Amino acid sequence: MSVYTTLSLAQVQLFAAAYGLKVIELIPIQAGIQNTNYFLQCADQRQYVLTVFEEMTAAQAGEIVPVLDQLAQHGLPVAGPLKYAGQAIHTLADKPAQIAPRLYGSHPEQTTLAQVQAVARAQAQLHVALKDLPLQREFNRNHQYWKQIALDLKVSMQPADRALLTQLMDVFEVKKQQHPDRPQGLIHSDLFRDNTLFQEGRLSGILDFYELNRDEYLFDIAISINDFCTNFPAVTLDLEKRDAFLTAYQAIRRLTVDESACLDVYLAVAACRFWLMRLGVALKNKMHARTGDDILHKNPLEMRNMLMERLNSVLA
Repeated sequence: MSVYTTLSLAQVQLFAAAYGLKVIELIPIQAGIQNTNYFLQCADQRQYVLTVFEEMTAAQAGEIVPVLDQLAQHGLPVAGPLKYAGQAIHTLADKPAQIAPRLYGSHPEQTTLAQVQAVARAQAQLHVALKDLPLQREFNRNHQYWKQIALDLKVSMQPADRALLTQLMDVFEVKKQQHPDRPQGLIHSDLFRDNTLFQEGRLSGILDFYELNRDEYLFDIAISINDFCTNFPAVTLDLEKRDAFLTAYQAIRRLTVDESACLDVYLAVAACRFWLMRLGVALKNKMHARTGDDILHKNPLEMRNMLMERLNSVLA
């Protein structure tokens, strides 16, 4: 959600007019690392979010629309995109784009137990709500995708990083073989604090579904536990928050015995995924000379440190 595609107010006004919106102000959103996003201030005082998809095709971006519709029907706080001519995804600056209502609230900087529990319940509800949705994503960043990213980046890594990655992958493969009952379904895959909004203690928004794919529920759980149950800048897992998360989640969907047995290694794998992702984005930004205040750079070292802490817990 950094600003990779710079737009003028006139461009956006023309694009938004087809939705029946009169835009009077364009505000860049300087968060996230994949798509371009702007807040749109309209003449009627309503606000919307314009998203320009930097890597997806229109078809790939459009796959998310029925997901949001389904989640909204189940009472989850999501923002389905506006439509005209029967479509949500249209073209702006030669790229797929959409406009959705703005959800209000703030990202939690340090999480409370109540926030941890709210996110856990919402994640379990999401997994259950999407269980029977017949969606196979073309834009699918599942385990196999990230394993290939790891192999690609491994070649150019420093020896210590390469050894760390190899050690994790070896432990992970053994655990998966020992504990095969790990159910799959559609998962958010990016449910961090900065993709949630809270207002007056209530979960008021779940954002950014563009990493959604069909993968193991445990992977989704591990991603969220790592972020919501860590008191940054330290990377140590807060065990009280972890237990609160798992209790709240399992009030809606019980983990299998094998999922519980694999949780620790999945916490390490989830940290590894975002370490690799941040390394990849940094390389891409360098390659394309993406610089400036509108480009968000997330530190890969933070996730590497988390990976080491989580892996040490597995090996202890």
